[in-house]
Amino acid sequence: MQLGKLSRELSDAYRGLDVKRRAQHFDGWIERATPDADGTSGYDHTETVKDYYDLCSGFMVWGWGESLHFAPLTPHESLEESKIRHQRLMISKLDLKQGMTVVDVGCGIGGPMRRVVREAGVRVVGININEIQLKEAKRLNAEARLDHMVDYETCSFMDMSAIEDGTFDRGYAIESTCHASDKQRAFAEIFRTLKPGALFWGQEMCLTDKFDPNDSRHRAIKRDLMRGIALNDIATFGEVDHALEAVGFQVIEGMDRDVQKGPSTPWYQPMESRHGTLGNALRRLPLGRKAVITGSKLAEVLRLFPKGSAEVVRLLDRTADAYVAGGRAGIFTPLYCFLARKPL
Repeated sequence: MQLGKLSRELSDAYRGLDVKRRAQHFDGWIERATPDADGTSGYDHTETVKDYYDLCSGFMVWGWGESLHFAPLTPHESLEESKIRHQRLMISKLDLKQGMTVVDVGCGIGGPMRRVVREAGVRVVGININEIQLKEAKRLNAEARLDHMVDYETCSFMDMSAIEDGTFDRGYAIESTCHASDKQRAFAEIFRTLKPGALFWGQEMCLTDKFDPNDSRHRAIKRDLMRGIALNDIATFGEVDHALEAVGFQVIEGMDRDVQKGPSTPWYQPMESRHGTLGNALRRLPLGRKAVITGSKLAEVLRLFPKGSAEVVRLLDRTADAYVAGGRAGIFTPLYCFLARKPL
């Protein structure tokens, strides 16, 4: 995405918003979520997740690409090539066939969706509560001449009541249900909408077995990740599996896909160093991110970016630092991938 295009898209996405104030409001969501003395808070995490993507999608796409997810990396691939390889693994695991209807739970702007449609020839229904992302997904799908193969539902995956039971042949959720305030409830809705025998692939952000709740540094990293990514909590591998099984899924496999045989690059490396990933963009790196903050401030003065844009970049920069800290400490992975089945 070129800077001119980014400027136009930010202006469109931020129209009518006090961006700086909204970014500061988002930054305080953990404090607002803390219950009062009487045990109540009136807090709605769905709104926090919506704020996160309203504010951050444009810059995330500019920095990371249309597929807003992590992937197992290797030294001989670019980030984009690694994401494509990972998406193809998902397509293979789901055993997609032409004529199937597949649900993309939390579809973002549709990066994986477009690959699924192109390569598997299936019909996809994208679920997303964020209207800004859905608008961009529709535009990109039309541009790719794939819009005739895609439908959309503007709703939360916590409540897909507009969709009938047993609608979908397959389903996938890539780094979306990690935002759920109640993971079991989210999985229950997905389970309900799948046909008996359907396969479901998921990619979750998780704490690893190395996380020590008694370690203050570990707790601080976890809190920074939760704050920056709008995660109500961060589950362990076992907690994800338990939530799946509790609603009726059979877990076929589950593993941290960052653990690979042969030469590999840590999943967080593109945010830390140019080494280990072909053609890594400077804007993803610490110095590059600081330069983008400075450039965004200048762009605000020149009225190229809406006021408050630099505040959003600052949030993303801090979150990138948290990702790297979690990855380097070995306590966090965004690559816990599972394959589950709804029994016949």
